[in-house]
Amino acid sequence: MPESTTPTPCDFDAWLALASSDPEAFERQRRQIINRAIQRAPARRQQRLHQLQWQLDQIRATARTPMIACLRMQRMLWQSVDGEDGLLACLLQPGVILRRRSRHNGPSARVIPLRPT
Repeated sequence: MPESTTPTPCDFDAWLALASSDPEAFERQRRQIINRAIQRAPARRQQRLHQLQWQLDQIRATARTPMIACLRMQRMLWQSVDGEDGLLACLLQPGVILRRRSRHNGPSARVIPLRPT
């Protein structure tokens, strides 16, 4: 598949063919698609999305096999859904979670003003 013809994100067969025939082009185009998706997100979310993608890339880089990477990513997903302060908790007890998060996001130290000498 020529590199100028990037498969659509949902075209599994085209991505499979590209990964089989040219793994380097597959990785380049995969990164381009991901970066475009992050750039389309609201500006306030982009840093967090870049951080999340970095975590996923590190999982892929350190896993011995693609299946192990997949299982680690799945565990990470379920932790964000069912873990402490995860999506499920936010849906079931939004007030409790918001109060807890606002306490964590507030100042954690007393700031002592410096006086000129």
